[in-house]
Amino acid sequence: MSEEQQNTTKKRSRISDVIRGRFLVNEGSLKNWRFVLYLSFLALLSIASAHSADRKVREISRLNQEIKELSSEYIEIHSALMTEKMESKVIKQAERLGLEVPKTPPTKLIAKKQQP
Repeated sequence: MSEEQQNTTKKRSRISDVIRGRFLVNEGSLKNWRFVLYLSFLALLSIASAHSADRKVREISRLNQEIKELSSEYIEIHSALMTEKMESKVIKQAERLGLEVPKTPPTKLIAKKQQP
């Protein structure tokens, strides 16, 4: 057998050992178990991080929708207030209460300072 064929056979043997799980029960497998546990921990950490990110994305989306709704409600209320503040509307409301618009403009009162 040539050296190249031996290398190919060793590679196949290593791959089949990994697939069959022999690397976990052979001598010196404690290092392998530690590494497998470390990889498992990293996988769980990655999954938890992804779920947390998804939750935050959904929360941001919900809050953006709420902002849009509140903004439209603000615009609606603000425009209703502007129409109620119009002079013609105020005059109509005052007439319902029995008040009249004065014919003469108001007079300005000026207070003089008293000298001691």
